[in-house]
Amino acid sequence: MNEKKKILLVDDDLDLLEQNKILIESKGYEVTTANSAKEGWEIFKKTKPDACVIDLIMEEYDSGFVLCHRIKKDEHGKNIPVFILTSATYDTGFKFGASTSEEKEWINADELINKPVVIDEFVQKLENYFELNQRK
Repeated sequence: MNEKKKILLVDDDLDLLEQNKILIESKGYEVTTANSAKEGWEIFKKTKPDACVIDLIMEEYDSGFVLCHRIKKDEHGKNIPVFILTSATYDTGFKFGASTSEEKEWINADELINKPVVIDEFVQKLENYFELNQRK
């Protein structure tokens, strides 16, 4: 049996964090959670997950962007998918791509996932990234 893929889920809404954790675990993944960008970064460094799902706006308006930026600059993080989870989408006028307060670079997440999460669509996107990575 294959080892379960590890997902880091970061969101400051504790109810959504728990709900999404249960949904993702129900699809056979091991899920670690954090309820802030700071905690997410610490857990990321310790656990080296296979993918990250990060809420866009948490304790500070740009904290999701900053965390994504840090992960994608990390040696391990640059090789894994990072999904931005948000209710701020193109439909609401949000333009995907912004500079962080650390460095003025465009956000480089792999995918934008709308809230509420449609679990089957999310898992399909996740599986597509894992499958592509295995072929490389």
